[in-house]
Amino acid sequence: MEKAIKSFQRKINYGFQIVAVGALTGMFAGAVVTLYNALVVICEEFSAGYYDVFRTHPWFIPLLFFALFLGSIVIGGVLRFLPMIKGSGFPQTEGATQGLLRFKWYNLLTGMFAASLFVVFMGLSAGAEGPSLMIGSACGDGVSSMLRRNPVVRRYEITGGACAGLAVALNAPLTGMVFAYEEAHKRFTPEVFVCSFSSVVAAIVVRNLLGPLVGLTAGPFLSAFVFPADTGLFFCLYAFGAALAVALAGVLFYFLLFYARKKFKRLTFWKGYGKYAIPFLLAGVAGLITVYAMGGGAELIEGIGSASGHTVSVFGAPLWASLIVILLLKFIVTVVNTGMDLPCCASIPMMAMGAVIGRLAALLFETFGMDPALSDPLVIICMVTFFTTVVKAPMTGIIMTIEMTWSFTFLLPAVVGVAVGYVVGDIFRTEPLYERLLEELVEERNANTRHISVKVRVTAAAGRIIGDILWPFSALVTGIVRGDETIVPRGQTELKEGDILRVEGSPEDPAEFIATLASLVGTVETGAEKTEAAEGAAPPAEGRT
Repeated sequence: MEKAIKSFQRKINYGFQIVAVGALTGMFAGAVVTLYNALVVICEEFSAGYYDVFRTHPWFIPLLFFALFLGSIVIGGVLRFLPMIKGSGFPQTEGATQGLLRFKWYNLLTGMFAASLFVVFMGLSAGAEGPSLMIGSACGDGVSSMLRRNPVVRRYEITGGACAGLAVALNAPLTGMVFAYEEAHKRFTPEVFVCSFSSVVAAIVVRNLLGPLVGLTAGPFLSAFVFPADTGLFFCLYAFGAALAVALAGVLFYFLLFYARKKFKRLTFWKGYGKYAIPFLLAGVAGLITVYAMGGGAELIEGIGSASGHTVSVFGAPLWASLIVILLLKFIVTVVNTGMDLPCCASIPMMAMGAVIGRLAALLFETFGMDPALSDPLVIICMVTFFTTVVKAPMTGIIMTIEMTWSFTFLLPAVVGVAVGYVVGDIFRTEPLYERLLEELVEERNANTRHISVKVRVTAAAGRIIGDILWPFSALVTGIVRGDETIVPRGQTELKEGDILRVEGSPEDPAEFIATLASLVGTVETGAEKTEAAEGAAPPAEGRT
């Protein structure tokens, strides 16, 4: 009875700790990410303004390209000393939540904050949601580090901070929480729910308090779209056709992206600094052609909404011609930026490309009799379809578009579009974008890790099933000894006090691996025993956790 009471008290204290630290993480992340997104808006407006000056005064254009070249040298130097801020921030954050990667939170926060703002200021196609997520994860790591929390709580707070950062960037709290289940941990547990919920709620409260002071509205992320009360079942046919075209475009984007990454890695002129001139100079060309090739793409999406009056135009060309030019430019610069691992996110640019294809499809379908009132839902469906095809996160995509528009009327057609995108991606054997980027990153960092084995006696984890425990990355429970009985571990196996677990793994930091096991499970009976190289190990699949 006494043991049961102590176990209950331990669980209560642990849950309270996650809630309290999660709320602090949310407040910290909410303040920092709100400021960051306000500065992103200012940088986008400023860059659009000075590009307009260069368009009207073409004799100054050489100065623009000289400035862009200098900017590429600056970014190249920053990425050389802070390689963890390369890319969108999604892969690094997912790696940290899963225990694959470690980083210094203050370097990551300040580095990504400054570098991504600089990229936006220079006029590149750069979304703010990925850096916001990464900045939020650094805030979570910082809070847990300053409060001296154990590695398990640290990983939960990195998750909470990431959810808070994404929620603040899009003003979409549910999207932030779904990220924890669908992307970060890929499972639902009470701890993941509690840490994401407490962080997101605190962050959104802070955003809504600070937003009016820094120029951020409290309304939906996309407000230029008008949705009919009922789209009708026949509209699903239009949605299916448009989604199929968008999904194929997404597959093309995916393969071109990784082809570009492969080629760019071979560029080493000027000790690797010179290659960053490619995306910067390309951005200058695209920005001089149209302002809609710059920034994340939110203004582009808003510009093709019916409430905006379709203000999108390139040199006075018709809407359909302007959209084709913008799509090609946005497609090229986003592939190059992401392939070069610049500190910017491709999620909103990808959604912008899907939206443009959706508007082109709507113009085509209207010639065959589609009601023009259905064009806005079609744009949103194509937007989420492109995202799902490439990222393979259908629930995140659906909930994100609903929260960005504050409308449910297109939910059924959106599900059709998402299903088409997901299936087409599977047919062409595409992997989730951020998972593949994470795999590449981990392979580079952990090429020389060794396989270790640890025995742990269960005390703290008594009464829990194996699948609900946040194990260190690569940890495999390969055996359970319970008295005289040996048990084959499975995900639903419940642990009993006194069980002895044999846990194997290939950690980057063996000492932290053992410390994490001690805090999660109980007493470490033996230290790390070096065995064969990780590549040669083949533990039972049933023990994977």
